[in-house]
Amino acid sequence: MDNINDIQYFVKESQFEQALVDLLPHHGWEKEVLVQPTEEDLIQNWAKILFDNNRDINKLGNCPLTASEMRQIIDQVNLCDSPYAMNMFINGGQVCIKRDNPADTNNYGKEVYLKIFDAREISAGQSRYQIARQPRFKASHPLGGDRRGDVMLLINGMPVIHIELKRSKVDVSQATFQIKRYTHEGVFSNGIFKMVQIFVAMTPEETLYFANPGKEENFKPEFYFHWEDFNNTVIRDWRRIVSDLLSIPMAHQLIGYYTIAHCQDNTLQLKLALMEGPDFPIALGVIRDVDAPTYNDAVTEQIEEIKGKKKYHNFQELLMTNDTWEVK
Repeated sequence: MDNINDIQYFVKESQFEQALVDLLPHHGWEKEVLVQPTEEDLIQNWAKILFDNNRDINKLGNCPLTASEMRQIIDQVNLCDSPYAMNMFINGGQVCIKRDNPADTNNYGKEVYLKIFDAREISAGQSRYQIARQPRFKASHPLGGDRRGDVMLLINGMPVIHIELKRSKVDVSQATFQIKRYTHEGVFSNGIFKMVQIFVAMTPEETLYFANPGKEENFKPEFYFHWEDFNNTVIRDWRRIVSDLLSIPMAHQLIGYYTIAHCQDNTLQLKLALMEGPDFPIALGVIRDVDAPTYNDAVTEQIEEIKGKKKYHNFQELLMTNDTWEVK
C-alpha cells in the first residue's frame, strides 16, 4: 500500500481488505473478527447471541437453542419471499419458536418470542456489531461451486451488510458485477445470507451502495448511490465511507430506519431514490416488493393461450382433419 497525495493506493485487494477490517473497530465494530465462517458457523454464532439476549425465564432461561429450534428460525427466514418481507421480518424485532429443548422445563412445548433486533438500541442495550471476513458461500446451483465473499457486517448475529472490494484503479462496477454474480448463483436466495439488506461495492477511490434488489434482473444502476456530504459532494475516500456510512450508529440506523419497505405504490421507490439534499432527505435504501408472474408462469400462460387458439390439440386430432389422403 502506498500513499499518493493522501489517497491510499492498494496494489492487492487483500491489502485493502485488511485495512478495512482494521479500521472498522475504530468506528463501533467489535475487534474480534469471524474469519472465513461457513453458513453453519454464522448460524451457530447467531444462536449464541439469541441465547445471550433472551435469558428471561419465560424465553430461553438457561437452556441454549437446539439445532431444530434454529431450523425453525431459518425456515421463517426462507419464507420471506422478497427483500420487502425480509426487511419487515428484521424490523419486526421478534421471532417465534416452539421450544423443544427438554432441559427447559418451564417452556418445553410452548411458543416463545425471541428478540432479534431493536432499531432504538444503537450502541446500547443488547446490540452486537460483528465483522465477518471472507464468509464462505455455497451456491444453490450445483455448478456454482463454493466461493468466499470479502466482508460482511453483522448486527445481533444477522448478516445485514455485504461489502465487495476491488483494489485501486479497478472500476467499482467490477464489484457490483461480483455481487450480481453471487445473486445469480443463489448465494443470497436462502438461509442466513438471505438476510443481507444492503450491498456495498467499494474501491479505495469510489464506493456505491444499494438496497438488496432480490433478483438478478432487478439490479439497476440508477439505484446505486454514492455517499455524499451535506453539500452534495461525493465522498470518494474509503476511510470517510467507513467513518460516515459504515460506522455505528449510522449502519444500525441504516437497517432500522433508513431502508424503506413499501409494497403498494409502484412509483414511490423512484421518487424516493431521486430525492436530493438539501431540500429533501436522502433515502439510503429503497426496497420494492413487486407482485408479478414469474418468468415460468408467463411462458406457461403464453403456451396455453396459443394451444387454445389451435383447431387441433394433439396428433390424433391432426390426423382426423379434412386434409387427409388415402394411399393405395
